[in-house]
Amino acid sequence: MPYRRLPNTDAARTRAMKIALEKGKDVPPHKMAYSAKTVIRLEKFLPLFENTIHRQKHAIASQNTKSRDFNEIVRKARIYLTHFVRVMNMAIYRGDLPAETRAYYGLATNEATVPSLNTENELISWGRRIIEGEEFRIRKGGSPITNPTIAVVKVRFEKFIEAWDSHKSLAKITQECSERTAELRKEADDIILQIWNEVEASHSNLPEDIKKHESEEYGLVYIYRKNELEKAGRTDLQDTVFP
Repeated sequence: MPYRRLPNTDAARTRAMKIALEKGKDVPPHKMAYSAKTVIRLEKFLPLFENTIHRQKHAIASQNTKSRDFNEIVRKARIYLTHFVRVMNMAIYRGDLPAETRAYYGLATNEATVPSLNTENELISWGRRIIEGEEFRIRKGGSPITNPTIAVVKVRFEKFIEAWDSHKSLAKITQECSERTAELRKEADDIILQIWNEVEASHSNLPEDIKKHESEEYGLVYIYRKNELEKAGRTDLQDTVFP
């Protein structure tokens, strides 16, 4: 007798429950191979499970789509901040600005380097320091740095912040959907196991081949072992799933 294989993907779980539920609609209650209590539980659970999977897929797709736009916005913000610091350093190198100018932005006065902007947190931290520092320097009577001006840099930075907040929200929604699906997945496995156990128990007095066939009608899946296939002379069916 081949052994049964419980579903291990959401698609397989959904298919197993749908087959069992459809069978429940076609067979009179007194002839059902699993209990009316389990039928009611399945009827309530299946739509919830399908809807949760749909929401998770939609959230993941939306996040993936938005990620491409987000990455471009991050890139532009990083470029404008980097160029601003480089222009400022060139002005100091030419003698147009004193080295102490770097202190307005939280930079070491004796180093003409661009701070690390590799991570989003670094971009946020340095972006705020540079924008606030330049605005304060201008209020103190300093000549504005141009090409790019801090106003242009600020536009790019604020667009990044807005996109970053949206990106975090989407990531949170995706995470919540994934966690909810994981929770329901456990219940789906429990329901399927309950149905399959009841079905096999109901068919326990039948001959093995009839028992297998009748159980498959309720969505049970059986796998032939290698030795069973060899005995039957059907090595071509090794690891074949039925139905």
